[in-house]
Amino acid sequence: MTWARQYIDAIVQRDVSELAEIANLAKMPRFLRALAQTAGQMCNYTQLGAQLGLDGKTVSRYIGIFEQLYLLKRIDVWAPNRLSRVVKTPKLQFLDSGLLAALVDLSSGEIAHNRTRFGNLLESFVYAELLKHSSTADGDYRLLYYRDADKFEVDVVIENAAGHILGIDVKASASVNAADLRGLRKLASMAGKQFKLGVLLYDGTETLPLGGGIWAAPLATLWGEQRK
Repeated sequence: MTWARQYIDAIVQRDVSELAEIANLAKMPRFLRALAQTAGQMCNYTQLGAQLGLDGKTVSRYIGIFEQLYLLKRIDVWAPNRLSRVVKTPKLQFLDSGLLAALVDLSSGEIAHNRTRFGNLLESFVYAELLKHSSTADGDYRLLYYRDADKFEVDVVIENAAGHILGIDVKASASVNAADLRGLRKLASMAGKQFKLGVLLYDGTETLPLGGGIWAAPLATLWGEQRK
């Protein structure tokens, strides 16, 4: 994808160099591609740096630069104990799903056949859309994620100023099964009365009640629409 390479080069040569002094700008495109491989996952700075010949502090600094350019965002984990949110590993999400697809070499043809890789891209897209909605909504909202030691996970946890939460999971499939709800149900049990709603966004056409304050809803509901 020629346009993507040109765009990345422009970011590095112009935008990054204006924000910070980087000893070796030539390493930044490779670093950005490495970050793209961790999109939607917890990012261990030390492990990532070891693969690129960088220390953990440098990795964190470089990520901060890309955050200032609104290319990606670090997401804190949701936990009942607020101190735990600070010390646990953040997750990375890219804010431009088109750029992310280019960085991981995901073509439109592969999207149709590799649903796992498409699922990671779709999660980033949904996160970016929710971030837009939260930034223009009335009130103060934080976008977090949930993951515990037993690997129960929820893609996005929206928390308001009162501590009430809404959990959102994303699935690149037109069907829903019980296993898809394990993360949302665990989050509901951990949050107790603070849990107000769980939504599984999927590639289907129906809005379905799944019990316990959890619903399956078409992805189109992100824009207030539903397929006919």
